[in-house]
Amino acid sequence: MENAMNAYDFDKTIYKKDSSTDFLIYCILKHPKALCRLPSIFAGFVKFFVLKKGRKEDFKEKAFSVLKYCNSEADIKAFWEKNSSKIKKFYLSQKREDDVIISASPRFLLEPICTDLGLKHLICTEVDINTGKFFSQNCWGEEKVVRFREIFGDISPDEFYSDSLSDTPMAKISKTAFIVKGEEILPWK
Repeated sequence: MENAMNAYDFDKTIYKKDSSTDFLIYCILKHPKALCRLPSIFAGFVKFFVLKKGRKEDFKEKAFSVLKYCNSEADIKAFWEKNSSKIKKFYLSQKREDDVIISASPRFLLEPICTDLGLKHLICTEVDINTGKFFSQNCWGEEKVVRFREIFGDISPDEFYSDSLSDTPMAKISKTAFIVKGEEILPWK
């Protein structure tokens, strides 16, 4: 494995929106029975984001519980056929096969698009494709560094790109970091 690599957050960094949200909306629209999960998702949203109680994983498990009503693998394939055009131009112009994508989104959702992009390294949240249950901690904030170190040891990314200051821990271990706002890339401050 080379010592030089670039690392990227996925959602709102190289993908224009939040892929998990886009996928869940896609599934609910395609499988109306999944609408029965909306009250539970809303309750989880209020508990975590409004009342500041519970864990983010608990909320996200409620959101991904719509997968019980979906044909997940076929839906993922159809989703990316429709949404792969949301990969940002700046990324497509500079991507390398040794790039590391590191994201809180689930592996089952990102693995197909990463394969299509010719990427070899994906670090993300491990979620059951059929139930939405989490097998790992949410790959967010400091957890991204933990997961990166488990795979790459003390290697530091040459460049790191993210849209969010929640990725400051990854920015700190990188030689150079950039904040992404739309298609604009700015030095991390």
